[in-house]
Amino acid sequence: MFLHRVDDDLALKLIGPNDADELYQLTDHSRNHLRTWLGWVDSNDSVEDTREFIKNGLRNYAENRGIPACILFRGNIAGIIGTQDTDWTNRSTSIGYWLGEDYIGKGIMTRAVKALTNYLIQELKINRVEIRAAEKNVSSRSIPERLGYTQEGKIRQAEWLYDHYVDHIVYSMLAHEWSK
Repeated sequence: MFLHRVDDDLALKLIGPNDADELYQLTDHSRNHLRTWLGWVDSNDSVEDTREFIKNGLRNYAENRGIPACILFRGNIAGIIGTQDTDWTNRSTSIGYWLGEDYIGKGIMTRAVKALTNYLIQELKINRVEIRAAEKNVSSRSIPERLGYTQEGKIRQAEWLYDHYVDHIVYSMLAHEWSK
C-alpha cells in the first residue's frame, strides 16, 4: 500500500474502499466550492458513485497508469491528489488535485504537490510532470507557480464546465529542473 508521510500533519495515502464514506461526505460538504472548477461534481451524488471512483482509481493503480491518493490532514481526508495518464515509455505523467472547502488556505495542497512531485521524480524516475489548471482558477494555478513549474502555454477551450468552456494553462516540471 502506498503511504507517504509528508510531515507531522500531512500524508498521502493510496485511496481504498474504506475511504468511500468519508470522501463522499467531504465532496458533498464542498459541493458548491468544487463545482466551480470540477465538471464531475454533479455526477457524484451518492456514496456508490464515490465507490466507483475509488474502484476505477485502484484499477488504474493496478495497471500502473496512475496513483489515486487521499490527502490526509491530521488523520482526516482533506482532498484527493493523484497522477493519471502515466506514460512509462516517455517517463511522463500528469498530476490532478482538489481540496475540501474547509482545508483551503492552510498550505496543504502546495505541500502535497511538492511531496508527490518529489516522489515521482526521485523514486519513480519520472522525467516530466505536468499540471493543468483552468486559466481563471488562480488558487489551483498558484501551486505549480509556487513550486517553480514552468508555464508552457494555454489549451483553448480544453474543458466543458456545465454551461461553458474553460481554457487550461499547462505547467511542467522536468527531472533535471526539480533537482536544482
